[in-house]
Amino acid sequence: MKQTFRKLHRIVAPIVFLPLFVTVITGIAYRLGRNWFGLSRDQAHILMVIHEAEYLGEDIKPFYVLLNGIGLIWMLVTGIIMSGLFNKKKPKQNTESNTTIVES
Repeated sequence: MKQTFRKLHRIVAPIVFLPLFVTVITGIAYRLGRNWFGLSRDQAHILMVIHEAEYLGEDIKPFYVLLNGIGLIWMLVTGIIMSGLFNKKKPKQNTESNTTIVES
């Protein structure tokens, strides 16, 4: 199952990377521009247009946002599954010592 998730994760990652990257960068730039650099709403509006995908129009924008969210959730879930973070099996502890102590 991990191999299947790994294969699908590898296929989906390049597709969702660019939209997620643009969303993150424009969101950060908007917030920092407004708070740290004192940009007005009008000056930073272009960042919000890109961040919210307003350039796609009112008909396509909801689908873009939905697919962006589903892509993010997919990448998180498959990444966590592949990491083995929540595996119920605990690794075996080696009870035997493989090292030899040499006394001099």
